[in-house]
Amino acid sequence: MEMNIKKITDNISVATFDPNENSFKTFADKGFKSVINLQTEDEEQNVSSKKEETLANDNSLNYKHFGVSKDNLSQSMVDNFRQELESLPTPIVVHCKSGKRSGAFVMMHIGCQKNMSGEEVIEQAENMGFECDVPELEQFLKKYVNEH
Repeated sequence: MEMNIKKITDNISVATFDPNENSFKTFADKGFKSVINLQTEDEEQNVSSKKEETLANDNSLNYKHFGVSKDNLSQSMVDNFRQELESLPTPIVVHCKSGKRSGAFVMMHIGCQKNMSGEEVIEQAENMGFECDVPELEQFLKKYVNEH
């Protein structure tokens, strides 16, 4: 399995794959201090979020879980996610299954920090290789960033 980790800022990276049991040792070896998981319990994944938490703890990593699906996408969820990005020890690696949700959530955070427009954030995300091919997510991202 290719361990593709995209560095977004000095403090935040996105893993564009679904971690397995060995990934957490790799995250720790690469110097990450925290892991945020955006997968939901009912999607197919290599390891459950409960197991991830154990693996994270075993490797001295802080761990947070936000199950994000297009059905439960909300502003408060993004707000909570952004608070974690601000408060967790860095560097932080964020993952979902493919990096789409992670990329979108991280880019919303950065867009708000930099006072970018939603359109600019989408453009920057695409330039970094994140495809926003989920229309609901793209609409949500633009709206969130434009309102913050």
